[in-house]
Amino acid sequence: MELILVRHGQPAWTTPDGKGRNDPGLTALGHDQAKRAAARLADTEDLPGRGDVDRLFVSPAVRAQETAAPIALALDLPVETHEWLWELRNPEPWEGAPIGEIERAFAELNVRSREEWWEGHRDGETLRDFHQRVTTGVRSLLADLGITPAAEPGLWDVDGAAADGSVDRIVAVAHGGTNSTIIAHLLGAAPEPWEWDRFSMGHASVALLVLTPMAGHHIWSLRSLGDAAHLAVDDRTY
Repeated sequence: MELILVRHGQPAWTTPDGKGRNDPGLTALGHDQAKRAAARLADTEDLPGRGDVDRLFVSPAVRAQETAAPIALALDLPVETHEWLWELRNPEPWEGAPIGEIERAFAELNVRSREEWWEGHRDGETLRDFHQRVTTGVRSLLADLGITPAAEPGLWDVDGAAADGSVDRIVAVAHGGTNSTIIAHLLGAAPEPWEWDRFSMGHASVALLVLTPMAGHHIWSLRSLGDAAHLAVDDRTY
């Protein structure tokens, strides 16, 4: 079983008059990045790993849906939207706020203690709730495929669709924080409130995790992270 995580393309976070957006679409470059990621995913010889993609899971955020559209077309797969894949939810007052105010809020968060970090931004989703949402979601998705945690931490048992080969490869199109949280959780790393900076991925880049037999069970092995070979160097953004 292979899990391929894709980060959305470059988003248009700021309006022309300098106001912030909580759920932006892609920039022109972001749309091009998405098309190139789609071509990469459809090329089974070039993509890390092997074989065709069986399922396509996508965050409901506009930037993720716009990134997934050419991928779904290239892979000839339906988009399966999952709410839990959404990035950390920004405070509602940030919609339409001057971008300078939002940047200051991030700068203030960066100097807080670990415990204060877990509380997140005022009026926004807490990092605790975000981590719980994502880890519960990925465990539920994997359980539906027959992949469940073993009794011993860090090990996984495989049954059902994942064991009989009917589902060998899945793709999830999401966000930097969501993808990093998934990776950390599947690798057994202790949770941190700044998950998105632990396993950082550029826009429209991919990560590959492979379920690998180990110790009579399975582990998740990280084979690539932030792979952007399908993008020209000048077209890589973060």
